[in-house]
Amino acid sequence: MTGKLGPEALAEVLAATGADDPAVDLGPAYGEDAAAIDLDGAAGTLVVAADPLSLAADAVGELAVHVACNDVAASGADPRWLTHTLFLPDDDPARRRTVTTQVDETASALGVAIVGGHTEVLPSLERPLCSMTALGTTDRFVPSGGASPGEKLLLTKGAGIEATAILATDFREACLDAGVSAATLDAAAGFLDEVSVIRDARAIRDAATALHDPTEGGLLTALVETAAASGAVLAVERDRVPVRPETRACCDALGVDPLATFGSGALLAAVPPERVDEAVDALASIDVDVGVIGEVRAADPDADDGKATGGEGTTGDGPGAVLLDGERIAEAPRDELYPLWE
Repeated sequence: MTGKLGPEALAEVLAATGADDPAVDLGPAYGEDAAAIDLDGAAGTLVVAADPLSLAADAVGELAVHVACNDVAASGADPRWLTHTLFLPDDDPARRRTVTTQVDETASALGVAIVGGHTEVLPSLERPLCSMTALGTTDRFVPSGGASPGEKLLLTKGAGIEATAILATDFREACLDAGVSAATLDAAAGFLDEVSVIRDARAIRDAATALHDPTEGGLLTALVETAAASGAVLAVERDRVPVRPETRACCDALGVDPLATFGSGALLAAVPPERVDEAVDALASIDVDVGVIGEVRAADPDADDGKATGGEGTTGDGPGAVLLDGERIAEAPRDELYPLWE
């Protein structure tokens, strides 16, 4: 099956972490996309995140840079360095130049230096695969698992930004056949220019207790991961989630839920209620739209099936649950774009 490992298989992988090191403040954990390493003193914390990308054929190099750097930014850090491992299905120089040019131009635009990597040809591949490791530093690491009951959930830009761009490029003909206008698809393809959340994170990180950028599986997966990492329940109303018209058109045409597909470009944040206005104003000052989509609730520590009766201040759901319009979601969905590639 294409996509992320299930919880049990992933737990096995995450358990294999090598030697203990006291400098590792946060290592591999479900729901966390970056590690935090104490650099000892005034140097602050080194944030490290790794991500592969292969399916977005038309813009694989550009998206690979953004996805890796977004994980660092969504931890409260400024991305500074990248290593780039590139696997190619053949030695076609035109394909190689296309991918490496995308990587170079995107990293340069972000002010991120590519400091190393590896390139080789693997004929078993059907398309290029870029595996990026991004690094940055911060004085205040913001985890995915920092959300506390009573806090509000904010989402910048909208759900399905990345998926919209992919649908408008890789699946343009299918969208046209389904009735999406060429003008809408042209506008949607431009969403590639908005998949970075570095500016979003810089604006909101001081007010946020938890940050997470939706990628594979979209907003729903990001919510499940944040809930699990925080040991909380996240209650969200679908009608409050911002979804752009172009996203709605492309997703409706091909039967994709905007909340359950590639979401790079949006940033999910948990913010104390008294700081919500500050966060919204900070984002408005850089012309980034944001919606308050729900809240963090206390989990019932005794619940094991999501149906137990909650005590005072709890929901009746165990840690890691998401309530979408009251419907309980405890497992991250498979990204709804994958069937289109299969």
